[in-house]
Amino acid sequence: MGSPLHLAVALTATGDEAFTAKHWVELTREAEAATLDFVTFDDSLCGDPGLDAVLTAARVAPLTRHIGLIPTAVVTHTEPFHLSKAIATLDFVSGGRAGVQLTTDPFPLHARHFGRREVLDDLWEEAADYAEVLRRLWDSWEDDAEIRDVATGRFIDREKLHYIDFEGRWFKVRGPSITPRPPQGHPLIAATEGRFADIVFGDDPSAGRVFRDVNGIPDPDQLLAWQEQGFAGFRIHADLHEVTRGLVPELRRRGLFRTEYEHSTLRGHLGLPKPANQYA
Repeated sequence: MGSPLHLAVALTATGDEAFTAKHWVELTREAEAATLDFVTFDDSLCGDPGLDAVLTAARVAPLTRHIGLIPTAVVTHTEPFHLSKAIATLDFVSGGRAGVQLTTDPFPLHARHFGRREVLDDLWEEAADYAEVLRRLWDSWEDDAEIRDVATGRFIDREKLHYIDFEGRWFKVRGPSITPRPPQGHPLIAATEGRFADIVFGDDPSAGRVFRDVNGIPDPDQLLAWQEQGFAGFRIHADLHEVTRGLVPELRRRGLFRTEYEHSTLRGHLGLPKPANQYA
């Protein structure tokens, strides 16, 4: 066996089940039993209504142990300070299994819902700045900033907290975060644009560390061919049971996919190191 296959599933739900935490927990547990690298939770400001993706992942996190959790966040109408705190919290709650897929919203109607501004032409440039702010806020606490010394009443070493002083075209954020540095250092950032993401969902293997979006159940020989083209992994859009009870057993039979997890964090599953703290 050469390089390991990395597999993920885009979880979906329709109707009343989309509003039940039990349904999302059951889906994620089944994906975890199949030792998938991660699952994604979709979210948008249009289309079928459903639960907030980040909050859904936070509900699922303590009821799972190994699988990575990547909710979607629409960054066009949210603030990076708040999302950095939410995803850092998810990383703590999950024990280092959090990521976030950043996406944009170009629709003027949705902008009017928020009452904020007109839609920009360069939303992905804004998203790149957004990702930079997230990473700086996650680094604004050094790993050993917490003292927790009851005898002296000191909780934090203030010398190990840092103002990020980010000032760009769209955001001006001083920091530091109000949440300690996440277990992974930086939870994984995913997107359909490759300039700022740790992993990219797309069809061009030259665009970075790309997870190919696959509709339906692929043939194992096809997955190997795509892997040889340079794809880092695959996110499958299909019935979960067909993946966990059909594709994964066949891949295991051929010695192409793990039978148990070897790492405890999402970065570990994907062979990515914990980033150094830029302020330490």
